[in-house]
Amino acid sequence: MGSDGGGCTPTQVGDVTMTRQEGVPYADLLLDWTCPVQAGEHDVRSGLFPDGEGYVKGTKTIVTYELDGRSGSAALDAGNPSFSTSRSWYERFREFFVLGAEHLLTGIDHILFLLALIAGSRRLREVVLAATSFTLAHSLTFMLAALGLVDVPAGLVEPVIALSIAVVAGWHLWGVWRRGDQVNDLETAGRGHLDLDRRGWIRLGVVFCFGLVHGLGFAGALGINEAWSWTLLWSLLVFNVGIETVQLAVIAVVFPLLIVLRHRAPKIGTWATGALSAGVSIIGLIWFVQRVSGS
Repeated sequence: MGSDGGGCTPTQVGDVTMTRQEGVPYADLLLDWTCPVQAGEHDVRSGLFPDGEGYVKGTKTIVTYELDGRSGSAALDAGNPSFSTSRSWYERFREFFVLGAEHLLTGIDHILFLLALIAGSRRLREVVLAATSFTLAHSLTFMLAALGLVDVPAGLVEPVIALSIAVVAGWHLWGVWRRGDQVNDLETAGRGHLDLDRRGWIRLGVVFCFGLVHGLGFAGALGINEAWSWTLLWSLLVFNVGIETVQLAVIAVVFPLLIVLRHRAPKIGTWATGALSAGVSIIGLIWFVQRVSGS
């Protein structure tokens, strides 16, 4: 770490302690940094896990800081190993927003779940409500787990995520097998503003429950397990905004195409979504078996 006056000198405080999280060993080391003069800004650099190290690759180090009246968070990796505490709020916002967007785009689990959700939606209101339900659910557990308020073993979460993908995709596939071209027909809907039929309400509840599990998976993948912090909370909220923005973008692109296909060629639309659901369901079941068996 450096400041306006030059490099800062670290001094170890206490002994190095070893802990375990999810069966993985962690080393805790506390350092006290002494800088030549009190500075208005600091440059922080991390050399942890560079990609050239050859063993651990593609990692991001989440840093929260309070230095000389400035506080915030930063995400460091091999491409961006340092940051300045003088960064503006929108630079920090952009950093965690992009981190969330990348997390979704590179997370095949979530993409497949989203595609299964879209394929099984009969009307725009259904996919919007399902996506909203999923968002609320996984945002809740994501925040609680990432801040250390809820702790569920990854060995339980990951198989359930895989199973949720298979169930949501298989639900639509079952409907295609039973009803054929009538799978997208609505039953008698209620008179409320949401205007969902019985199948729609049941599906909404199932999606919400699975969303709770996916939120635990997001937190586990990010690897944050700290005490409550407003700074960390702000960063996690921005991270989640990045996830949701990409999710809505995928829905905005894919669902209208599906509606057009169903309108112009109902049979092709039905069997196309059935084939998609079958493929997604098979992948989810394979992942479920692999994660349960540990292979």
